[in-house]
Amino acid sequence: MHAIELVDVSFSYPGGFQAVDHVGMGFDAGEAVAIVGQNGAGKTTTVKLMNNLFQPTEGTVFVQGKNTRDFSTAQIARKVGYVFQNPDDQLFQSSVEKEVIYSPKMNKVPEEESKKWIDLAVELCDLEDKMELNPYDLPLSIRKFVTIACVIAMNPDVLIFDEPTAGQDLHGLNLLARIIEVLQGRGKTIITITHDMDFVLEHFRRVIVMADKRKIADGDARDIFWDMEIMQKASLKQPPVCSLARELGLARGIVTQQELLDALGQTADIV
Repeated sequence: MHAIELVDVSFSYPGGFQAVDHVGMGFDAGEAVAIVGQNGAGKTTTVKLMNNLFQPTEGTVFVQGKNTRDFSTAQIARKVGYVFQNPDDQLFQSSVEKEVIYSPKMNKVPEEESKKWIDLAVELCDLEDKMELNPYDLPLSIRKFVTIACVIAMNPDVLIFDEPTAGQDLHGLNLLARIIEVLQGRGKTIITITHDMDFVLEHFRRVIVMADKRKIADGDARDIFWDMEIMQKASLKQPPVCSLARELGLARGIVTQQELLDALGQTADIV
């Protein structure tokens, strides 16, 4: 049984605009998956269907085998945590501490369990020295980590990050990488929307590509980023390492700097 499964799902907004067109995909427990594609591809609408912020116009969304239509958004949110692209859509308390403890407190999570996950969330998101500060006194990049901490603190089985890499410096990207690694190691399903192809290559094995409101590819990152037909259809650029290897006429499938250096070394030996 999948942690989340979308079966032939479509979604249209009230005005009639169709944002998702017959999409199917499944995610297993402990899996980390990146969803990529240009703006307007349907990525954000698709993930909002996963935690019941939207309900499909057609098709069915299952969370741990249960139809989301049978549950409220609040009930599904306890299983599927969603971090919005814009943290200001989620923040409303006067301090970081109040933000992080709010959901566990409102949902009456036992104190011992909530403390464990709150402490982990604060540590992973590097917020120990910011707990008394107002979130709106913090830069956007750090406010994103406040919202990530809020979701981690609820201990959902699935965490969805919408463009967490946007506006992050190297420290922020390293924090995100560790968050994904630690949570995946604890059996959580991590679904991440991002435009940062280098980050995807470094931290995700499975990649889903969306274009024109549909899923057009789903597979290993090494294969996806060397499929030029898929990349062009989704208006995506190859990561620099892949692009350079292709320009140099090296073997398909190179996705890391070390693989590129190794291939160049072998070429030099032959020459």
